[in-house]
Amino acid sequence: MKALLTAVWAITATVLLGASSCLAAAPATYRVKMETTKGTFYIDVNRKWSPHGADRFYELVNSGFYDQCAFFRVIDGFMAQVGINGDPETQAKWRDKTFKDDPVAKSNLRGYVTFAKTGAPDSRTTQFYINFSDNRRLDALGFAPFGSISPEGMQVVDTLYHGYGEGAPVGNGPSQGRLQLEGNDYLKREFPRLDYIKKATVVKK
Repeated sequence: MKALLTAVWAITATVLLGASSCLAAAPATYRVKMETTKGTFYIDVNRKWSPHGADRFYELVNSGFYDQCAFFRVIDGFMAQVGINGDPETQAKWRDKTFKDDPVAKSNLRGYVTFAKTGAPDSRTTQFYINFSDNRRLDALGFAPFGSISPEGMQVVDTLYHGYGEGAPVGNGPSQGRLQLEGNDYLKREFPRLDYIKKATVVKK
């Protein structure tokens, strides 16, 4: 039970709950190019797996939200989490834009990409994580993957800096609360080795 609770905390987003937003439908499938400080990988999104998740991700990528976002919590052997904008004003605009849950159609296996959420229903916003390993225990808790990364792409993801470990207050890594309020200035100053998404773009397959 303790291990399960720790896993849930590790992928729980810090959000302020608001009314769920209505999203425009994304294409049935699409690909997102992630240019990072460790190289480029691609996320292949399938709307059938998580319709609301695919729609929100499409909206966020096209708005430029993920550009210059840090992989602020990278837990070796577990997952890499990203999705708090480095500009506090931009982050504040999205922080309470929750959207509805989706049924879990795919398992949280290595290379699958999933939105983070709190324990409350319909609490997903902007944060997502990439599974490093078999985390299918999270399926029963409602974490619904919306995309996947190829084995070649995961070779890039595997190199993301994980030396800071778990985030504050449990570990020595960045505080989500401070990141929300202070942005990338806080990370650059106190966690200079973190990796970033330089640019996220929807591209043709």
